[in-house]
Amino acid sequence: MSGLLIVGSLVLLALIAPTLSRHHVLLDPVEQSARGLDQDGMPLAPSKQFLFGTDNLGRDVLSRVIHGARISLSVGIAAMATATIIGVTVGVLAGYYGRPLDTLLMRFTEITMTIPALLLAIAFAGLMDGKQVHPHPSWLPWHFLDVTLRPGLGSIFLIIGFVSWTGIVRVVRGQVLALRERDFIQASKALGSSDARVMLRHILPNVLPTIIVLAAMSTAGTILLEAGLSYLGIGVPPPAPSWGSLIADGQPYFIAAPHIVIVPGIAIILTVVGFNLLGQGLQDVLDPFQKPVKK
Repeated sequence: MSGLLIVGSLVLLALIAPTLSRHHVLLDPVEQSARGLDQDGMPLAPSKQFLFGTDNLGRDVLSRVIHGARISLSVGIAAMATATIIGVTVGVLAGYYGRPLDTLLMRFTEITMTIPALLLAIAFAGLMDGKQVHPHPSWLPWHFLDVTLRPGLGSIFLIIGFVSWTGIVRVVRGQVLALRERDFIQASKALGSSDARVMLRHILPNVLPTIIVLAAMSTAGTILLEAGLSYLGIGVPPPAPSWGSLIADGQPYFIAAPHIVIVPGIAIILTVVGFNLLGQGLQDVLDPFQKPVKK
């Protein structure tokens, strides 16, 4: 319940961020203003005018963090979807057909797992040219994920998805190995069902609860990876406000203006904790037999 509350609140803020900006409840997240700097040209501390203070260019930190939720959440969710599709496909094929396809796919998966995800993502990012992205998609709330289709962001979520699928493969494969020997699977084959029909009509529905739980938990990892890439300067292209780039921008001013780093850092922590709690809650609901026994 707490995970759903945290994630739901963050998604709601991300959805209404453009509307708040249009009605001047939030300031423009990319607008540089001398009003946001003191006489020495330093960022302003949190105040009534700027609740979370300003950054080194006089931009409102609150507005940038809320608009950054659109970027970070949409890229994280899109990357999770990419990783889930790849992981489920490989896991089902490996578990259902067995050797030699299983051996080939799992050796490739294990080799991929030996390479750190961040290092692999950096290598892929170096092969793709990021382009500038404007942080204001359509005002309509159902265009929330439209932000992932803009130049530069599409390559980012694909990169993160391509390096985040290995953990899903192992879990899905293990469940498929157990399911393929069940009586209802053998009966379906005996009735002449094709392999594709067996996998789509019988295998996938039975592993779907596990897939949903894995997807929720892996979203936390994809958001962290996106923040890491943006922090290193190879993620979301500026001036789009990503949480990772906000931390990088505020690092040189951490002593004089720690709020520039602390606020987006708290946003990342809350999001990661929220998705992990959501995943645990979904596991309790969808797979109650795996609940720990209370002594």
